[in-house]
Amino acid sequence: MVHTDLYKDLPTSDELPCSDDTPVDNEDQNFIPNYLFFLLEFIWKERNDWYFAVDMGVYHTTGVSPKVPVVPDGFLSLGIPRRQPGNKSRKSYVVWEEGGIVPTLVLEVVSGTPGGEYDEKLAIYEKLGVLYYIIYNPEYWQRDRREPFEVYKLIDGAYRQQIGEPYWMPEIGLAIGRSRGIVGGIDREILSWFDPNRDRYLSAEEQARQAQAEARQERQARLAAVPRLYHMGLTAEQIATALGLSIDAVNERLNDNDRAGNRQ
Repeated sequence: MVHTDLYKDLPTSDELPCSDDTPVDNEDQNFIPNYLFFLLEFIWKERNDWYFAVDMGVYHTTGVSPKVPVVPDGFLSLGIPRRQPGNKSRKSYVVWEEGGIVPTLVLEVVSGTPGGEYDEKLAIYEKLGVLYYIIYNPEYWQRDRREPFEVYKLIDGAYRQQIGEPYWMPEIGLAIGRSRGIVGGIDREILSWFDPNRDRYLSAEEQARQAQAEARQERQARLAAVPRLYHMGLTAEQIATALGLSIDAVNERLNDNDRAGNRQ
């Protein structure tokens, strides 16, 4: 149990900045964490015991000062409500106001300006006790002589790099890894969540597109059955009822079939 007396002299979230106001220098630093967040909202829509933030200051007591935050590109905390009491949003993530719960997963997206992801920030998250530290470096990994995607797990108080992608995290119940997805009509590399079978969770956009494609295929199959049923002696009206098509669609399909037969 966390004793709140330990934190009685520390500042409140109302007294602390929400971030360090450092601007990002590439699109991925905003896009990737936000994509993971919105996808998680879809996957865990029935749950209220998690919190994911993008570019938000994490205030803790394991650094040089509790007033100096570390600001990940994205982080996930488990075991806390998504909203604060009174349905209020968080201005920052203050560990001593969250019952001492530190983020379970932290994500850093490497940019053109090195930000200490492989040393300084790694040491901060390690000391803080973050279980999983993800470094995504899609553009500058060769410059940094690293891998494009690296996962570190806290084991016996120290980070150890893990292997496997997508990487399964049993404590979270998800895997994370790279993939390709269509977002906003653009086919691009993304980080995504995966299920226990390592199948990628599709975004709402992708699911809608998939459903539309399946609906088109199913309709084409019904239309393809129209001439066969007609030659079996069914009327256009009976075919429309049996296949769930409009009478106009049935007649159009029969006319197309007649035209094709005449050309032969």
